[in-house]
Amino acid sequence: MTTTVMLADDHELIREGLRRAFERESDLEVVGEAASVAEAIAVGTHLTPDVAVVDLRLPDGNGLEIVRALRKHSADMGIVVLTMYAGDQQLFDALEAGASAFVPKSAPAEEIVAAARHAAAAPHSFASADLADAMKRRLSPQGPSLSPRETEVLHLLADGLGVAQISRRLYISDSTTKTHISNLYDKLGAANRAQALMTALRLGLLPQGDDVP
Repeated sequence: MTTTVMLADDHELIREGLRRAFERESDLEVVGEAASVAEAIAVGTHLTPDVAVVDLRLPDGNGLEIVRALRKHSADMGIVVLTMYAGDQQLFDALEAGASAFVPKSAPAEEIVAAARHAAAAPHSFASADLADAMKRRLSPQGPSLSPRETEVLHLLADGLGVAQISRRLYISDSTTKTHISNLYDKLGAANRAQALMTALRLGLLPQGDDVP
């Protein structure tokens, strides 16, 4: 039996790449595409595909609007949220909106296809590679444990310094600085600098008096 798929992403190249990944599988067929929230809701409710793969950031709104609308339209549709901004808050927002799976855009195509298959088979469950760690971070009152170097980088980020400035200040390479920042984002469940700093403030990892940019 063929599983039908709808793709909702405003970048044509991403849709094309996803379409090719799905069409390599004999049991999956892309039957519709959309580049906006309004178009995705219209196409999704008209076609009622087995699975909808939805980007979070679209020109006319948030992809979660699509998730809620499609979930209201069909309780049994599998809905995969695919996003470049895969922080903890985005994950929990997708879960609460009724998504079946949450996958970062950096994931390999095979992982996205696997998420679509899971969503089709179990639309009422929720799958995410980072779910267990995100739950631990949410339930941990003491917050994550940062290394001394990560703490230095965090304070420099709070001071408004960029990658090159932090590298010069700490006498390390830009790639090493980027690695520390990436590790900080992972530990704080953040998708960007602003989220990381706000989470660090809330957890007491930065003094409340810090002037966070």
